[in-house]
Amino acid sequence: MEQELLSNPSELLELGQSLLGQAEALFYKLLRPWNAYQLAIALGLFLVASLLARAMRPRMHEWMRAREGWPKWRMRILVVTHRRLRMIFFVLAISLVAGVMREVTWPSRSYILVIIANLSTAWLIIVFATRLIANPLLRSLVRYGAWAWVTLRIFGLTGEAQQILDSAAVSVGETRFSLWLLLQAAVMLGVLITVARFISKATTEQIRANEDISPSMQVLAVKFLQVILFGAAFFLGLRLVGVDLTGLAVLSGAIGVGLGFGLQKVVSNLVSGVIILLDKSIKPGDVISLGETFGWINSLGARYVSVVTRDGKEYLIPNEDLITGQVVNWSHTNDFVRLDIFFGTAYGDDPHKVRQLAIDAAKSVERVLSFKPPVCHIVGFGDSSVDYILRFWIRDPTGGLTNIRGNVYLALWDAFQEHGVSIPFPQREVRMLEDPVGHAEVGHAGKEAHPGA
Repeated sequence: MEQELLSNPSELLELGQSLLGQAEALFYKLLRPWNAYQLAIALGLFLVASLLARAMRPRMHEWMRAREGWPKWRMRILVVTHRRLRMIFFVLAISLVAGVMREVTWPSRSYILVIIANLSTAWLIIVFATRLIANPLLRSLVRYGAWAWVTLRIFGLTGEAQQILDSAAVSVGETRFSLWLLLQAAVMLGVLITVARFISKATTEQIRANEDISPSMQVLAVKFLQVILFGAAFFLGLRLVGVDLTGLAVLSGAIGVGLGFGLQKVVSNLVSGVIILLDKSIKPGDVISLGETFGWINSLGARYVSVVTRDGKEYLIPNEDLITGQVVNWSHTNDFVRLDIFFGTAYGDDPHKVRQLAIDAAKSVERVLSFKPPVCHIVGFGDSSVDYILRFWIRDPTGGLTNIRGNVYLALWDAFQEHGVSIPFPQREVRMLEDPVGHAEVGHAGKEAHPGA
């Protein structure tokens, strides 16, 4: 690695002297009498803009509150405009005054006003443009960096600044990395990634609003679009600043081999996620059960699937588990689900009557489907009861399964109580045998029987 920082001190000294001379000349210009009233005019216009903004903000706020149903991007523009009303009024006023003075008087009499107008206009445009950047830290860096560059350009110092940044460099082989190159790369990448994010967000909203595309294909299309846009922004940004991508391709290949061995599980989950999206086996909104986990799919991620249970817990299940494990999708091909419940009645009750009561009780529950009528069958003769199975259909498994079973059981209880059908339960009879001495006799199991047991 060859270091080139401060490689030519004489050039840097000349640049420093040039910048110092220009700053001194600008300072003497500000001391001239006709520049003092220009600063006073700018200060007066700022005070007028402040008063106008204070008067307009409440009215604009009330108007914004009445704009219900507007898109988010439009409301964000209104919010930024509401916050920057003073700067907007100031830019309009000082641009108008500077333009008039440039036409009616000498250029030196409006020099300061033109500079202030250009700086204020640049700051206002940068503020609105950087609102597209979601990250606050990146937004601040781009905002102040862009304004600093525009300031240097207005004062004609871009050449000197570029030379200073380019003189601080580090060479790696045949590639030379300077501060100027890194700054260009950061700006290019920031702009391209911001544009890619804006296009991705706008396209995602259109894809999700299209009802002809299935939910799983919507997720796949969105993920594929994001990878293409952000990947293209990254490589295009590096290419625009002159970075050779040949070495990067070789390096990325070597890194890919290493990651293939070290991140097998991660890669497996990524591939499994793509397979899930392609075969449409599950989609957002489906009700699934995997092992002890039962809930509906909240979202499909690149590495995991978010499943929300009835008690509000959110499980992040790796995609590989959904591919290799046995998953029950309660709403895969359709929303119809059959549920079974078991019960028993006493031998003294008429089984024909019991079956009809059970069917009528299930039909009385709201979520039970009538066009797929319930059925009831005898499944066996137990020790103390006749055992039955009651089967019924529902079409909304997302509404829960335990609650519908509980409602059907409650309807059975009410029907049996009303018609005198008894539900037997196990009973045990204990006999107490006493020996001639009067002590309780020990049972065959080796435990002493207690009275009242």
